[in-house]
Amino acid sequence: MKFAIEKIENIKAELEPIIKLHWEQIALNQEKIKLNPDWNQYIAVERIGMLKLFTARKDEKLVGYFCVFVNRGLHYVDHIFAACDVIYVEPNNRQGLTGYKLIKFAEEHLKSEGVSVLAINTKVHAPFDGLMERLGYTNTERLYQKYIGD
Repeated sequence: MKFAIEKIENIKAELEPIIKLHWEQIALNQEKIKLNPDWNQYIAVERIGMLKLFTARKDEKLVGYFCVFVNRGLHYVDHIFAACDVIYVEPNNRQGLTGYKLIKFAEEHLKSEGVSVLAINTKVHAPFDGLMERLGYTNTERLYQKYIGD
């Protein structure tokens, strides 16, 4: 498994099928909220340095990604925070600690760029809490959600 930092605009075509698979496996309200990434916005945020994409590849094939938003804290101007946008490893590539290694790779890079805190959210219906605890993360918040659209 090879881990890297890549640009969305360079691998968008490779990302599309794996993101669709990810969405099919974990997204809620799929009948009402269709997958439709705003690629232009992702690329714009990436270009100004506020988004990082970490990838996992097996034999050159994209099998996982970890995308984070990075910004200086509005409450804590002395610190840079990174927040998970999405994280996914294809099910048949999760053996061999792929997710663990992908997160550790991202941590090392983010730390070298001055990030103080990395926050990773998990889905209640598709948790990986054991992995997060093994990595030393603490469950710090609960998020409640309700579909209120038409």
